[in-house]
Amino acid sequence: MDAHDHGLMHDLKSLQDQEHLARQHRRQALRWLGTAGMVGLGGSALLSLPACGGGGDAASGTTTSSGTGTSTTTTADTISNAVSSCSVAPEETQGPYPGDGSNSANGSVVNALMLSGIVRQDIRTSVGSASGTADGVPLTMKLKLVSTNSSCASLEGYAIYLWHCTRDGKYSIYSSGATSENYLRGVQATDSNGVATFTTVFPGCYSGRMPHMHLEVYRSLTTATSYSNKLKTSQLAFPVATCQEVYNNVSGYSASISNLAAISFATDNIFSDGYSTELVSITGDVTNGYEATIVIGISV
Repeated sequence: MDAHDHGLMHDLKSLQDQEHLARQHRRQALRWLGTAGMVGLGGSALLSLPACGGGGDAASGTTTSSGTGTSTTTTADTISNAVSSCSVAPEETQGPYPGDGSNSANGSVVNALMLSGIVRQDIRTSVGSASGTADGVPLTMKLKLVSTNSSCASLEGYAIYLWHCTRDGKYSIYSSGATSENYLRGVQATDSNGVATFTTVFPGCYSGRMPHMHLEVYRSLTTATSYSNKLKTSQLAFPVATCQEVYNNVSGYSASISNLAAISFATDNIFSDGYSTELVSITGDVTNGYEATIVIGISV
């Protein structure tokens, strides 16, 4: 278990033994379905998506060459299309750096959700009295929220809180050197297609975890003010091939090269029991930036 998540697993009891065991069984069953049941969001494939989640080969991301980078066949508008079948997104730990009012930093409760300006699409800069900007390869995240109880209907007006580490593995508010910042955190409401869009940077890989992002789902922007109102907590995974492309070719990500080489989905303490529905589909390159898409199913 890595240094980032180790404290939470000891200090919090959010993942009770029975809940964790049930999740393991459910997600093991998903893996048995095979790739035929878990296709990506590439091109027109989204119209017949058998299960919610990202696309491509689980390990490599099933990418194709695009200049100096890697890409899938996903197009910018595909994520807005209808979804014919979906699964509930796995419930995951929020990690030790949620900034949602559930824990403290430097002796004070931290709740970035209450910050003026936290509802924004571009989360690369800090808000309020902070003024820092997170550097890195540009990344657009498009998250489509659907109801697994209503034939995968798009959920409009819900709110998604997204947060992740910097290119060098630090979390704003909590990590040394970033405690005075609140960048790479933001909230967006889903549009009429159930899509929430964020402009951010490609996350780094810190020791002990596969590259990932965190998210919480709320019923509305009005309720997205405290963890106590959340409907879902989950994490997003990234194709290995794309991570390698970014880390090996862009300055600022050098530490991620060795960190990624030392970890795998099989040994990651979050994704080791399955990650098919958490893997984003991604297109782009290191020169022009990337766009990642994923469908997130919730039981409402």
